[in-house]
Amino acid sequence: MKPVFDTYARYYDLLYRDKDYGAEAAYVASNIRGQFPQATRILELGCGTGAHAEQLARLGFSVHGIDLSETMLASAEARKAALPAKLGERLSFRYGDVRTVRTGEHYDAVISLFHVLSYQSTKADQEAMFETAFRHLRKGGPFMFDFWFGPAVLAQKPELRVKRFEDAEIKVTRIAEPITQEDACLVDVNYTVFIETKSTGRIQEVRETHRMQYFSLADITLLAGPDKWTSLQTQGWMEYKPLCDEHWAGCAVTVRN
Repeated sequence: MKPVFDTYARYYDLLYRDKDYGAEAAYVASNIRGQFPQATRILELGCGTGAHAEQLARLGFSVHGIDLSETMLASAEARKAALPAKLGERLSFRYGDVRTVRTGEHYDAVISLFHVLSYQSTKADQEAMFETAFRHLRKGGPFMFDFWFGPAVLAQKPELRVKRFEDAEIKVTRIAEPITQEDACLVDVNYTVFIETKSTGRIQEVRETHRMQYFSLADITLLAGPDKWTSLQTQGWMEYKPLCDEHWAGCAVTVRN
């Protein structure tokens, strides 16, 4: 996974420049405070370039972000350095694997966004990620995460897509060719990416495969088992509606016993 995301980091923020991180952070904050109104400290598993963390800091939270890509973390640190000092003080980032990292601290909430759970493509990996969240939460603290919702994936069907985007320095064409393995509830999204450096005309070709697990409600319920978790709530991402086959991105909040 690490080499994929180190390459991905080069154009990650450009790819998602139209994403409304402020609105998404407000949605996350609402869900967290609905479970733990006094929450101030968040652990983010899979923080990427720190865009969600920044917006959550603007809402008054302190966020400690974990990521497996050193290149993504470098971008997160650069983002932090560009912020006013008092805002930057609310952010910290660290290299780590969401399955095994242990910070030695407890937090009011743990979050994992942008389908980090779906990148855990084995049951052991998924359970390990939940164990990481459990070990870092205070009793009664919420774990909020998103995931690919299986009924929507099967109803809508992954399809070939081409996306083109650019900034002052680079021009990117990304071709996504998904292959669904229904027996394993997996989609291998095979990317071919052409990155053109405008100043030189040099074109770099990158091939990546993102293996994505999709989940049923029963799968999520098993992961958030009653021995460690309670009050599981699920909904469509950025909505407060029950999951259905229109919601490719599902969202769940569960609470540490």
